[in-house]
Amino acid sequence: MDAQAIEKKPVVTSWQGVVRFLHKTPRAFLPMRTFPEIELIASRGIDGDRYLIGQETGFYSHKPEEGRQITLFEIETLEALKRDHGIDMLPEEHRRNVTVEGIPLNHLVGRRFRLGETIVEATRLSTPCRHIEEILGKPVFDPMINRSGLNCKIIVGGTLRVGDTVRPI
Repeated sequence: MDAQAIEKKPVVTSWQGVVRFLHKTPRAFLPMRTFPEIELIASRGIDGDRYLIGQETGFYSHKPEEGRQITLFEIETLEALKRDHGIDMLPEEHRRNVTVEGIPLNHLVGRRFRLGETIVEATRLSTPCRHIEEILGKPVFDPMINRSGLNCKIIVGGTLRVGDTVRPI
C-alpha cells in the first residue's frame, strides 16, 4: 500500500462497552448505593447525587466544577488491583458513579460518547485522592494513579441503566 492510500483511509473507531454498575450517594462520607438505573440531568449531574450542581454536598472541592457531573470507572481496574496489588475493591468502593467494561476511558478525554440513551463529554481523567484510602482503609492511592476513572459533563440527559451500551458517537 502506498502513502496516498494510507492518507485517504478513514479513521475507524471500534470500541463498545457496557454499563455494569451504577452508584450514587446523597452526601460525602456516606457509602455509595447501587442502583439499577439513575437519572442524568443535562449540565447539572445525577439526580440525588452529592455533586448535583446547585445542591453539592460532596467532598472534592468547595467550588462546583461543570466537568464533574458524572464519573466513570473501569471494571478492568478492579481486576488489575486484585491481580497486581492484592487489593480487593468492590464496584461501590471506588466512589465513581458508573462502572463500565470494555471502554478505554483514558483515551476519551475531550470526546463525546453515548452512555445508554444519554450523551456525555469526557472533560478530564479523575485523580485518586487520599479520601478513598481513609474511607476504605486500603492502600489504593498509588495503584490508582492513571487508572482512577473519567470525569464527564452531561450533554444530553436521560435514564441510564445497568446493561446499557457505551459507544462512540
